[in-house]
Amino acid sequence: MKKEVLVETSARHVHVSKADLETLFGAGYELTKKKDLSQPGQFACEERVQVIGPKGSFPAVSILGPTRPETQLELSASDARSIGIVAPCRESGDVAGSGACKLVGPKGEVELGEGAIVAKRHIHATPDDAEKYGLEDKQVVNVKIESDGRSLIFCDVIVRVNPNYALAMHIDTDESNAAFAKPGMMGEIIAE
Repeated sequence: MKKEVLVETSARHVHVSKADLETLFGAGYELTKKKDLSQPGQFACEERVQVIGPKGSFPAVSILGPTRPETQLELSASDARSIGIVAPCRESGDVAGSGACKLVGPKGEVELGEGAIVAKRHIHATPDDAEKYGLEDKQVVNVKIESDGRSLIFCDVIVRVNPNYALAMHIDTDESNAAFAKPGMMGEIIAE
């Protein structure tokens, strides 16, 4: 059986804590849903913030909801370098000792001493998906992507299993460009 997974490109974005949301947008502020994302309960917001690094900035970075316990900025390696942020490659949520930056909203600023990462490429899977494909949470796999003249195999892909997920692989914009990825592209999970 071919183990196929939808490959989605995750562009630069911010996840904010409730406290940082209120600092950036005002007391009692609530995120405004723009559109649902492929992962259940996750959504792109109307709100955007400026991200400032030592060498430059991005004027309007999307916020993804809902709020989280800790604020986190996810960039591609090219993004991080272009504005001077030293962002380690990490799993989402692993922000201890990660890169620093400033977030600016219409009502205030947040100095992040840590929280900027380049997200590790990963596969979201439900327990049923994992069982069907013989995968386990935190397993590392390879995923082969066939494209016009730029086919490649992504190694070091982390499998994340949770009943609240939908089956999809997430790569950043650098990785997407390297593979000439297009919407709806499928990858094949292969042995490591």
